[in-house]
Amino acid sequence: MRESCGTAGAGSATEWRYRDGQAAPEETRLAVEAPVAFEYNGIAHAVMLATPCDLEDFALGFSLTEGILDRAGDLYGAEATRSAGGITLALNIAAGAFARLKERRRSLVGRTGCGICGTESLDQVLRPLAPLPDPTWRLPAASLAHASAALAGRQPLQQLTGATHGAAWCMPDGTIVELREDVGRHNALDKLIGALVTAGLARDRGFAFITSRASVEMVQKAATAGVAVLAAVSGPTTLAVQTAAQLGVTLVGFARGANFSVYTHRGRIDDGAGPNAPAA
Repeated sequence: MRESCGTAGAGSATEWRYRDGQAAPEETRLAVEAPVAFEYNGIAHAVMLATPCDLEDFALGFSLTEGILDRAGDLYGAEATRSAGGITLALNIAAGAFARLKERRRSLVGRTGCGICGTESLDQVLRPLAPLPDPTWRLPAASLAHASAALAGRQPLQQLTGATHGAAWCMPDGTIVELREDVGRHNALDKLIGALVTAGLARDRGFAFITSRASVEMVQKAATAGVAVLAAVSGPTTLAVQTAAQLGVTLVGFARGANFSVYTHRGRIDDGAGPNAPAA
């Protein structure tokens, strides 16, 4: 079922380009956006607008970060079926996970990368999650700059279309080891988490770098996957900061080059200020 992004995630169209008062038709590449329906044990659960590639990663990551599965082993199989209307992901999951899903079934038919639209109650918006353990390591500030500098070169679909988000997994030194792209920021992070779990990469050391704002859903997905540091190119929301503080996630915003802002659990960032520096 695996189909990686890159040129596979791009379509083509004719556009009229206006430059210096002159118009001319040109062929251009556009990011593919398609409905992706999730079915669990034959029951429709959610429809997301997404870039239809890296579907295996998407299926696993979404299922884990939405709390449908507790572990990767609860997903027994996945099959993608394409039709004129979009793509259906038929997922075969463990009986226990399916029983829980039926108790809190919801519909997520919504906008591109819609994280919580369609939820039926406030309890579903902010799921109870266990806080991550206290930090046993510190992330050098220079690692954020290193990852930021390398990020653009690792996003072929964004370079081709200018219309996708990226989510990267970075080692403590800032080296990017995995990256996934999608038209939806939530989808990109789900794909990344699915890839990390499949590859067996530890999430307790290293950080996720996303090319979007940091919303509460992104913080929750990170915490669910055991990601202790989440860095975003843009800013966070108030609820994202509150949730990150509660869940033990170090939340970094406006991470651009050597400049960034830390909002929660600053003690994980080694900024050279010494161990006695305030670590809010």
